Amino acid sequence: MNLLADAWTYLTDGSHWQGSDGITHLLLQQLLLTFTALVVAALIGLPVALWLGHLGKGGGLAINISNIGRAVPTFAVLVLLSVGPAGTAILGPYGRAGSATLIALVLFALPPIITNGYVAMREVPAEVLESARGMGMTGPQSMRGVELPLAAPLIIAGLRLALVQVWATATIAALVSGPGLGQIITEGFYHSNYGEGFAGAIVVAAVALVLELGAALVQRAADPVRRARGHTRTTSVVSVGAG
Repeated sequence: MNLLADAWTYLTDGSHWQGSDGITHLLLQQLLLTFTALVVAALIGLPVALWLGHLGKGGGLAINISNIGRAVPTFAVLVLLSVGPAGTAILGPYGRAGSATLIALVLFALPPIITNGYVAMREVPAEVLESARGMGMTGPQSMRGVELPLAAPLIIAGLRLALVQVWATATIAALVSGPGLGQIITEGFYHSNYGEGFAGAIVVAAVALVLELGAALVQRAADPVRRARGHTRTTSVVSVGAG
């Protein structure tokens, strides 16, 4: 109970939310890191995964290579990248060790993005693809007009998983003097101020929940089958009302 009370006291103290070391600044810094890493990983991984999924070739190799990122500890990668002046240098709004943190997080985000992207394309029903070919669609046309819309929910699921994982993992940047809310957690426990450390963990968990819920809503909205059902129900209701 004392730990919760201390954390509440820390969070409700306005001074802890202000300044370059305040919760607000560190929160925005970690959000910037997270979304930048996610966008870069998506730009690298999605084109390869989607095209291989469309072709139905080389997917096993791509997934196995991406899964190397699961086996290598992100903290070990971060430490290796942070060795030397360039690794710990300040990178604009990303803060100290920003470049090392971004690279480590991008590598961490790639596996779920590549795996889900490839699997999403391969799970498009064969009869749907056959119908597209029967309509005279070329490969790129089928990919844009048929495969991607149907694969979108699973693709977004991979981005959703990567988003939450990267957000939570970004806190380890503080262990190499990097940016983000991990600074509050490590500083609190280092100085035996457990209320401060617990308060930082609460903020990280709360934002992770918000990100998860937001991504779930996007994934649901991107489902063409759900949209079609919703449109059908709306049309039926309107027809009944008109009758």
